[in-house]
Amino acid sequence: LMAEKLSVVMARRHIRMANVVLLVLDATEGVVGLDATIGGYAHEGGRAIVICVNKWDAVTAKDQKAFRQTIRDEMKFLDYAPVAFVSAKEGKGLRPLFGHLHQGFQSACQRIPTGELNRFLASLDFEKDLRVKYMTQSSLRPPTFVLFTDGQKDLHFSTLRYVSNQIRKQFGFGGTPLVVKSKTKPKRKKK
Repeated sequence: LMAEKLSVVMARRHIRMANVVLLVLDATEGVVGLDATIGGYAHEGGRAIVICVNKWDAVTAKDQKAFRQTIRDEMKFLDYAPVAFVSAKEGKGLRPLFGHLHQGFQSACQRIPTGELNRFLASLDFEKDLRVKYMTQSSLRPPTFVLFTDGQKDLHFSTLRYVSNQIRKQFGFGGTPLVVKSKTKPKRKKK
């Protein structure tokens, strides 16, 4: 128990210093609670994440699709993170792993110009009473987008999730969390 607490403390410290987090799962144990906890800290820290399933050579029923689905079910919040199946002992599966790490870092550093974002924004379907004036990318690592509205309140989380999913569909951002926020822009008073 003490070893688990210490491993979480050390993991959190290393997550803060990392550009890309490699979340290593033991294929013989499956997804355990500690994996989800550490993955949650990496997600909340805005770090790009790659899920690495190690000891794949030791699994008898090698069904990657089923194992990947188990990961998705247990860690829904990491649906953007690629999964690599490796055997460190045999040195197998490392080339795709390094590709995923590179892509995660590239995605976390990707910037979309405001003009391109606003052309993309015009293609989205919003509720009739919702007026989104424009969108901009305010920062990198994690990529953060701000929607400016002329409404009286912030956008509902489901609308922000919709925009996040559409950004991923249009621009990629594989392996990194996205942050989508809304800000209201007060209407100018006529003089």
